[in-house]
Amino acid sequence: MRSSVFLREVLPFFLSLMALIATTLLVDAGLHLLDAVWIGRYLGIPGVILILVSFGHSLRKRGVIHSGNPVFLLRLHEWLAWAGSLLVLVHAGVHFNAVLAWLALAAMLVNISSGLTGKFLLRRAQAWLKAARAELKDEGLSDADIKARLHRDSLTVDLVRQWRKIHLPISLAFAVLALAHIVAVFIFWGWK
Repeated sequence: MRSSVFLREVLPFFLSLMALIATTLLVDAGLHLLDAVWIGRYLGIPGVILILVSFGHSLRKRGVIHSGNPVFLLRLHEWLAWAGSLLVLVHAGVHFNAVLAWLALAAMLVNISSGLTGKFLLRRAQAWLKAARAELKDEGLSDADIKARLHRDSLTVDLVRQWRKIHLPISLAFAVLALAHIVAVFIFWGWK
């Protein structure tokens, strides 16, 4: 029996997001256990660098750069953004009270969620829905019956398609807030 789009696609996405958060908590706990929490304060720098390098995929996709295999750059984007996000999340675990930094962190978490939506859900959900339609068609169901049976799944796929509308603006919001946080750190850093 076929499982729903939720079980096949949405749940794995949610679990992958939870894995990132769990890994962050483990690394942060390890730093606390080793009495090396100070390291977390500096992990934001390599984290942001990894995230910036991951934008090679976006630059290639938009024609700004012309070299590089798009599929390789997409995979590199996914890995570098994940690693950079992990470092920034551990950096945030230093327990600072700056509102600007927490806004940047919130924007990054939304950005991660929207990026994972594209990676884990959209392609698979569309392929699953197409296969489900073909399977029901092969069983001899009419188009109206197929539409009725797959109505909720179609709505789920339509909702997932909307991820592109938020991923780029959230990426830009994250970039602006992160830059503002970095500038504020340099302004208020104890340079003595």
